[in-house]
Amino acid sequence: MDGPMVITLSVLAVSSIFFISGKVRSDLVALCALLVLMLCNILTPSEGLSGFSNSVVVMMVGLFVVGQGILQTGLAKMASRKILQIAGTNETRLLLMVMLVTAVIGAFVSNTGTVAMLLPIVVSLSASANIHPGRLLMPLAFASSMGGMLTLIGTPPNLIIQDTLTSAGYEKLSFFVFAPIGVVCIAVGVVSLLFLRRFLPKHRSGKGIQGEYQFLQELAHKYQLSQNLFRIQITDASPLCNQTLLQLDIPFRFGLSVLEIRRKMSVKNQFFKTINQEIAGPNSVVQAGDIMYVNGPFEIVQTFVDSYGLRFMESHAPERLAPTEEEEYVTPEVGIAEVMLTPHSRLIGKYVKQSGFREKYRVNILAIQRRDQRIFHNLKDEKMRFSDALLVQGSWDDIKLLAEDQQDVIVTGQPLKEADKVTMDSKAPISAGVLLLMVLLLVTDWVPAVAAIMIAAILMVALGCVRGMEDAYKSVNWESVVLIGAMFPVSIAIEKTGAAEMLASGLVQSFGSSGPLALLAGIYFTTSLLTLFISNSACTLLLAPITLSVAVQLDISPYPLLFAVAVGASMCFASPFSTPPNALVMSAGRYTFVDYIKVGLPLQLIMGIVMVLVLPVLFPFN
Repeated sequence: MDGPMVITLSVLAVSSIFFISGKVRSDLVALCALLVLMLCNILTPSEGLSGFSNSVVVMMVGLFVVGQGILQTGLAKMASRKILQIAGTNETRLLLMVMLVTAVIGAFVSNTGTVAMLLPIVVSLSASANIHPGRLLMPLAFASSMGGMLTLIGTPPNLIIQDTLTSAGYEKLSFFVFAPIGVVCIAVGVVSLLFLRRFLPKHRSGKGIQGEYQFLQELAHKYQLSQNLFRIQITDASPLCNQTLLQLDIPFRFGLSVLEIRRKMSVKNQFFKTINQEIAGPNSVVQAGDIMYVNGPFEIVQTFVDSYGLRFMESHAPERLAPTEEEEYVTPEVGIAEVMLTPHSRLIGKYVKQSGFREKYRVNILAIQRRDQRIFHNLKDEKMRFSDALLVQGSWDDIKLLAEDQQDVIVTGQPLKEADKVTMDSKAPISAGVLLLMVLLLVTDWVPAVAAIMIAAILMVALGCVRGMEDAYKSVNWESVVLIGAMFPVSIAIEKTGAAEMLASGLVQSFGSSGPLALLAGIYFTTSLLTLFISNSACTLLLAPITLSVAVQLDISPYPLLFAVAVGASMCFASPFSTPPNALVMSAGRYTFVDYIKVGLPLQLIMGIVMVLVLPVLFPFN
């Protein structure tokens, strides 16, 4: 071995040790490895930076943004809830539905995002069915990885394999080329877990296992908000039309709080019809057909409706379906918060109408909690006292400003963190349309894959499915992006120095004489073992060029061997730390490391045996 090859293999070995130890961030390890190869003149600066302009890296960034749009609009949540309702409370049906729904969503959304979104839903389902959530959460995590094998974009190893093939002059893979493999993975996983679930936790452990604490829902329930909220539609003949709320002065005339105005946008295509929502302000103009949300006693609201020729919205009106208490008051733009007066607050002893809450903070006071008493009506004439808790509603930005005023008030709880969890349900049809457009472009090859994904990402932001560019940037897992961008050049160094050819020759000598099937088995289980210790992306980047060299030396098709690398890297179940989904469910499911060994290790071995037999059938060696 010459000097550059020794340096490259040493860098590779040291990097692998750091990857396995986990004591240093994987992206930092990859950057250090890249820097060493550049300083040793094994890689030129252009080669060293080529990974960050690679189409795979750009596509990953775009897919994170697309996935964020699907999550923030509640599209995935709504689809999964509807489908999961079919399962009822039967554990077997729940297991099947959870895995199938997760796999389908995981084909288009990152497996981490899929599990994060479905985890509270599955915990709630298990509570309703009176079964331990650990019976469903591990299958949820495993199914998210299996679903990633259904499409080209489902998991990073798939994209890395395509880049390896196209860089070597082979045709690029179609969008659903992995679909047969994914279907087999899901079938094997479902059948295996029906038997292996006997090793999962069987009994509920009591109150410790609960879903995430829903602060806004608890707040809405505490103040019994739905009992004082009424939806009123503005009729064409109403004298309110084309007047501002300042001109109407409804709070002074009737003692009612106008919280919000909703207006259907005039879009011809029903699929993209959405509701425009805005918090009620002095300059809000009332129009015919608007839905006005008012807070106050029913008798006064009835008088208001009769006086202006308005009508109550029926509970089944199509403005939206079955809202929960907190959803009546909370949107992605508007929220609620509980406010306490400080001991030296200048508001103590003042009437609500003198408080200036609306003028200074642009928020409405919905209710006052005074010891065991809740006050909802004639609030403007209530004198505020120390120890009062005020329930306020306003835009999230205004609530943030209110939270910064520590002199007079204290905002309790963490409403701003809860705001990030509020989905923009009215935008769900738009995100569905963008997703379908992306899939259509990828399937038909009308534009390059990277362009299709970036178009979808830009549309998600431009059409409001993602809350601005700041949220788009936050949605990207930059550690994964930097890791893959830095490891691509390491793969170039492995090939450039001849290390890939040498390692490939070793694999050929070890398994080649026994035939291509033995070679495929050796590659698959080597990948499967290595993925227990390093990320599936890094593992694929290391083994893909070596595997391609093996195929070239033996003059066989590289497709079954490279697909073995992609599947082996993704189907890792025997450790809670091998993939983010496995780690995400560990605490909520009350799993121990041994649980993953009992269930995940047999599943990983079964999956490996089946894949070794199936891959040559789907993609022959000739």
